[in-house]
Amino acid sequence: MVGTNVGGRDRLVRTLLAAFLTVVAIRALERGKRATGLLAAAGALGFGFNAVTCFCGVNEALGVDTTED
Repeated sequence: MVGTNVGGRDRLVRTLLAAFLTVVAIRALERGKRATGLLAAAGALGFGFNAVTCFCGVNEALGVDTTED
């Protein structure tokens, strides 16, 4: 089983980035900029997943644990 490695300020920042990228994605898609919209949506999903599950694969690979922040 995978442990948690995202917490505190790191989790808050990831949540805010997910919300911001969601807005960027919606606005880009409304303006017909598909590539930008899809990339922003993918980023929003990634950061949102990290914030909700408290796990980040990149943190795991680098040996970073922010749960004590």
